[in-house]
Amino acid sequence: MSASQSSEETMSNSVSEHLKRNTKKILEIWEIRTRDELSASIHQNSLALQNSLPLYLNHLADAISDQASKTSAQIETTRLKSTHVGKQHGHERAGYADYTVSQLILEYHILRQVIFQVLEEESPLGVRERDIIIDSIEQAVNDAATQFSHTLRDIQEMFMVTLTHDLRGPVNIVKMGTQLILRRFERGDAHLDITVRMISAIDRMDAMIQNLLDASRLRAGQNIKLEFEECNLAQLLKDVVEDLNFTYGDRFVVVSDPSITSNCSRKQIRRVIENLASNAVKYGDPDTPITVKLYEAENHIHLAVHNEGPPIPPETQSILFQQFRRTPAAEEKTGWGLGLFLAKNIVEAHDGTIEIESAEGKGTTFIVKLPA
Repeated sequence: MSASQSSEETMSNSVSEHLKRNTKKILEIWEIRTRDELSASIHQNSLALQNSLPLYLNHLADAISDQASKTSAQIETTRLKSTHVGKQHGHERAGYADYTVSQLILEYHILRQVIFQVLEEESPLGVRERDIIIDSIEQAVNDAATQFSHTLRDIQEMFMVTLTHDLRGPVNIVKMGTQLILRRFERGDAHLDITVRMISAIDRMDAMIQNLLDASRLRAGQNIKLEFEECNLAQLLKDVVEDLNFTYGDRFVVVSDPSITSNCSRKQIRRVIENLASNAVKYGDPDTPITVKLYEAENHIHLAVHNEGPPIPPETQSILFQQFRRTPAAEEKTGWGLGLFLAKNIVEAHDGTIEIESAEGKGTTFIVKLPA
């Protein structure tokens, strides 16, 4: 071993020991600055605020110490432990309502500044030690921010699932009560139409809740429940359009081969038709009919829903089937932005495809293709 190598190892070990001796001081200075610069930190006591940082500093000290005497396995173990600590820190911060990922990152930036401040009080650090500290902090920021995002997403998903699940009970009670009231009215009663519209509104609310639940399942990697059976698609389309005409008026024109059948999930294909038709009503020209065609061609069953109106620009068509994404023209419309996302997933679960054709003067057509 050369004299320079020996000197570098001595320097590294010295910095490592210096860091371990001053861990408490570093954390005290870090906490003072953090409470001064981060508004979210003032609600936490010292133990909760520092959480996994003492352990992180210990792993950092191990990473700085002489690595010549360490095996590659020991070096990798130190790195993995540090990664785990960063993820733990991010996970805990995501549980605090006031914390954002930006504040989490700022915590680490402050920590890096304080580490250098304390360790360089007597003399400057070597290039190797500075690089190890900078690389370690950057990796910790990445680990913590990634885990923060994952944990926050899981919390939001759990909240959404719980909320939508709890909403189903009251909605069902309201629907049952409204249906009982409906039976008390005779044709011609002024309250009959209002009650029917109330039931229709409740059904739409229930459908929105179901959309949220299904979107949560898909985000969690689960599949929408499908029960396949022999379906007369022409009859199913007729039934759906009759319900839609009741809600939206006689807007729909159906062109269908009455003999088309398919092995499909009747409930889910109904949702696809309803979502595409409702989408056409919402964004199409209100003074023109909406055409729904059902036919067979090229060994596929085609379901096409067409509406007149302004075309969808090509640059925004790519986001139509993404959840919670909406085109600029749709920003003022009501809804979750889930209808087309769910329709696409349902169609693909049937080994089918869904496409869009939209052009100036020709309107917009959504085309579902299912195996014949």
